[in-house]
Amino acid sequence: MSLWEVENLYREKGYTAICGCDEAGAGPLAGPVYAAAVILPFGVDIPGLNDSKQLTEKMREALFPIIQETAVAWAIASVSAQEIDATDILTARMKAMDLAISQLSPQADFALIDGNRDHGRGSAITLAHQCVVKGDSLSASIAAASILAKVSRDRVMVELDRRYPQYGFAKHKGYPTKAHKAAIAALGPCPEHRRSYKWT
Repeated sequence: MSLWEVENLYREKGYTAICGCDEAGAGPLAGPVYAAAVILPFGVDIPGLNDSKQLTEKMREALFPIIQETAVAWAIASVSAQEIDATDILTARMKAMDLAISQLSPQADFALIDGNRDHGRGSAITLAHQCVVKGDSLSASIAAASILAKVSRDRVMVELDRRYPQYGFAKHKGYPTKAHKAAIAALGPCPEHRRSYKWT
């Protein structure tokens, strides 16, 4: 299956501005969750485009500006750790994705959503859409969105590392590594840690 096959299915149904949407940061113990939405020119070839998890940090950083320059439209949104705690991570993920989609200019008329969820208790994808399991490896626009979301979140975690260097955010990006959990145990949480998550 090519990276354009999913988009083509919905182009055949009459949609002309299809965006892909993905999020990054559901699993970490700290920091915001990020989402991106991208409308690519149909059939465009971006060498190296793939699921962000299959790419190195250097490759993602190199693709980030190329995607932005190539896209018909792109948008990035985030939901803070504090709001994740006040609601729940699924609601926060859906809110971030819906925000990113709504901020596209020009707007999309259909969205391809990575994964199998399109709503949480307090938020939902409002545009006409289809969930695509493993969409970041099946759809060019979702793959592009996954890279924008991942790079944006990683950059924020590097910034947080400068404020809270004792936790090692620049290295693990907030994920529950052994070193990260040991730092929380020794120092307690910082304001960017998600209180609703288990740290041990």
